[in-house]
Amino acid sequence: MRSDKVKRGPDRAPSRALLYACGVDDKEIYKKPFIGVANSFSEIVPGHINMQRLGGAIEKGVHAGGGISFKFGIPAICDGIAMGHKGMRYSLPSRELIADSVESMAIAHSFDGLVLLTSCDKITPGMLMAAARLNIPAIVVTAGPMMAGNKNDKRLSLVRDTFEAVGNYEAGNISKDELEKLALNACPGCGSCQGLYTANTMNCLTETMGMSLPGSGSSLAVSAKTERLAYRSAKRVVELVEKDVKPRDILTKEAFHNAIVVDMAAGGSTNTVLHLLAIAHEAGIDLKMELFDEISAKVPQILSLRPGGEYFMEDLEYAGGIPAVLGRLTDYLKDNRTVSGRLIKTIASKAEVENINVIRAKSNPWRSSGGLTVLKGNLCPDGAVVKAAAVDEDNMVISGPAKVYDSEKAALKAIRAREVKKGDVVVIRYEGPAGGPGMPEMLNPTSLLAGMGLEKDVALITDGRFSGGTRGPCIGHISPEAAAGGVIAAIQDGDIIDIDINKKRLDVKLMKQEIKLRMLKVKKPKKKVSGWLARYSKLVKSADKGAILQ
Repeated sequence: MRSDKVKRGPDRAPSRALLYACGVDDKEIYKKPFIGVANSFSEIVPGHINMQRLGGAIEKGVHAGGGISFKFGIPAICDGIAMGHKGMRYSLPSRELIADSVESMAIAHSFDGLVLLTSCDKITPGMLMAAARLNIPAIVVTAGPMMAGNKNDKRLSLVRDTFEAVGNYEAGNISKDELEKLALNACPGCGSCQGLYTANTMNCLTETMGMSLPGSGSSLAVSAKTERLAYRSAKRVVELVEKDVKPRDILTKEAFHNAIVVDMAAGGSTNTVLHLLAIAHEAGIDLKMELFDEISAKVPQILSLRPGGEYFMEDLEYAGGIPAVLGRLTDYLKDNRTVSGRLIKTIASKAEVENINVIRAKSNPWRSSGGLTVLKGNLCPDGAVVKAAAVDEDNMVISGPAKVYDSEKAALKAIRAREVKKGDVVVIRYEGPAGGPGMPEMLNPTSLLAGMGLEKDVALITDGRFSGGTRGPCIGHISPEAAAGGVIAAIQDGDIIDIDINKKRLDVKLMKQEIKLRMLKVKKPKKKVSGWLARYSKLVKSADKGAILQ
């Protein structure tokens, strides 16, 4: 066993002494594998506050399976709480810290296997990056989505009924008291936010790739089912150790292909592009941004969950979850191993759709193509991403004058001051991976526009990124970013921006020579950056490479 490095032989007597001090039984130490349990429990992240209960189920499962469990902590940031201030700059970088933390603990203590307990936006991809990098037997347990909120017999979700409600309040459509009542009722308890935002999208794709047990992606945080899945996953990881089934046996090209298929069919978050690219990099898979577009052109969108639609994660769960979605998509899938021991197509073949309105048939899709679209053009020669599933059909083609801001803060101030008018294209730059630094999400400005009723009349483009909750013609991940000399740095107020999502184009109406001359005069805004973010800004690669660290 890998753990023999720290427990077997006369020279490891000091290590054994320390393990005995932790309560390890001297009769079992040689017989049983050491299973590290990476627990991202936090009392300030709703998606993680149920993890002590799940951690207990995992501990029981490891012991029932014949292993010895060792729980350790992993940092977790709530993007919703971090949104709109300096804290959001730490969100994407935390993905790297999470991967590094799991790596450090696993190698330092020679764990034989890992259970990765996760839920929210950057934690799940960080855990998967660590699993792929370490390539020791591992299984992912996702803590489950939140139930819908409720007020006056109307179901509520975080983004639509709090972030966008702020815009409604700013526009004078609702009172301060009504806004506070929405805040009080939108999130009834534990779980990742109720729509197909980044957390739930990534958890569903984790199941699709085969790194969690069938049914995990949509199993509700409050349900006993989630606790049972945690217990079974922990038992199963001991079997994976015995059979030496490693993450790279599962995270193959076929697994990533399948993840993109489900992502497109579901209309998932644009952030999945960043995360799947980064996980693939750790797994040694050459995944290109263009593959998302190739698959999107073939796969119909058969789910319509919030923010773009009106269904919630609980509806997906009751309709059959990801296995039922896979059953609808068998023709597009490539067979692949999973941690359950079953092939992905076998799982798909045994699934049943319980609600044909929530999980539509291929012959009756919400859209004939997938939920995400990769754009190219003189503004983004290396690519940009839009959640087409959350864009109204009338807004697929837009041309309008630019309103340019060198930060999210400046854009928010302008939107609140009513400087942004119908027909404008808001440009927010120097918010990319290096320029931000940290590539913050732009949910506040997009939600403000939506709440003010401008989501169909104003487009927004940025070298930053968006929350999975963003809707409307909002294009992110513009590469190269402004800080790296991207053309977005040369745009001036009044320049005409052409967006054609149908033709997958994003251009500024400027001649090449004019762009070249302007780029010579560009002056980067000076930002005071210190600590971890200063190191991150020097090491991070562009969005089209997954914002990985060099």
